[in-house]
Amino acid sequence: MNAQNTDRTVSRAALAIRGAQAGRRHITRTAVIRRQLDQIAPGVAVVCTIPVTTAGVRGTHVLLLNDLGQATGDADAHRAAGRLLRAAYPSGGDTAQDYYVRDGRMVDVTPTAPAALGTDTAPVSR
Repeated sequence: MNAQNTDRTVSRAALAIRGAQAGRRHITRTAVIRRQLDQIAPGVAVVCTIPVTTAGVRGTHVLLLNDLGQATGDADAHRAAGRLLRAAYPSGGDTAQDYYVRDGRMVDVTPTAPAALGTDTAPVSR
């Protein structure tokens, strides 16, 4: 006798379709951000965002780098690129991050100390 299967597992085909859709969304988002960054400051390869606190006021320092690692753009371009990335990636405002324009990767570059130093158990000073 045939027993009815009540498991609602997702088939491989459905997972493949969802993966392809996510890939197309990523490619489209990367192309849009690349095009807008090229209009803001031509030749940008990496956008570095660094959270800073000055006199108790939190802010973000944005640095635009070309393929050679040289800073490009003026202050208006830096502000516009920062607003663009905050709109595209709203959850990444509290850590230092680099956005690679060519492939659309947002990489966390927060400096960390080795665990052997024991700084991970030190109290947080504010």
